[in-house]
Amino acid sequence: MTEYAIYFDSSKCTGCRGCQVACKTWNELPSPIYSDEVEFKGTYQNPPDINENTRRIVTFREKKRDGSRYFIDWAFGQRACQHCTDAECVKVCPSGCLQHDETGFVTFDRDKCIGCQYCRSACPYDVPRHTGIGISGADIKINKCTGCPDRIAHDMEPACVHTCQPGALQFGPRDEMLERAEKRVEWLKQKGFDKARVYGKDEMGGLHCIAALKYDISMYPSYVEHPEGNVLTAVENVAKPLAGVAAVGVAAGLGISYLTGRGYKRDQMYYDEKTHDEVDVDTGEVVRHIDKEAGER
Repeated sequence: MTEYAIYFDSSKCTGCRGCQVACKTWNELPSPIYSDEVEFKGTYQNPPDINENTRRIVTFREKKRDGSRYFIDWAFGQRACQHCTDAECVKVCPSGCLQHDETGFVTFDRDKCIGCQYCRSACPYDVPRHTGIGISGADIKINKCTGCPDRIAHDMEPACVHTCQPGALQFGPRDEMLERAEKRVEWLKQKGFDKARVYGKDEMGGLHCIAALKYDISMYPSYVEHPEGNVLTAVENVAKPLAGVAAVGVAAGLGISYLTGRGYKRDQMYYDEKTHDEVDVDTGEVVRHIDKEAGER
């Protein structure tokens, strides 16, 4: 099966946030209904970060242009699941909720989610969010970008890509998207953007969200310079073999119990409510008589 990727060209993004709206619409995710629900903090980025009902946002970052008194550089980025090949979230998920599908994207099965939130702790991009309330894990379920596998299965682009009018988001085989990103970065450098770079080629084993960054990576808060595995993953990798050894020990103990118990037959009796006798099922003999007032005799 061909591995696919979403390609983001930051130099073409206009910050319209159509991708945010398309993601919410397709996945039927609610939005705030009152104008003052989100506090303004001096940025047009809205909401401030992904959350339990927002899988994708456009990040806004502005910086005074070096050597210029009047001009500023606007950097628009994409914040969502990066769909890592070497996905830490998949490694630590104890229930099998998170898995790679045949396209390489990291999907999830909400029915299997136990609400432990190990995935968010392990993710170097701090992406997975969880919906629900209460202290019970059954009330909390994971929510993050899936890459729209339901659309891909019908030869459609992910919702965010389909709605992107300037073509900042594109979708296709991963190797082709990577080639486009490399060509775009080469073109950007020729135009004077010497810090332009490709992101996603090798990070975390290779991402399925490839980006051509126009400015220095510090202008894009959603991208990590050197992402790496979390200590939680190492603990999980140790714990799983130990759990397997423990399971073998339990199985062996049960086997010994079965073998030592073979041949033993517990007496089968029933209680006669009329005579208040306990009677042996096989022989019909009264084993004992119970007198409620005088007690057993």
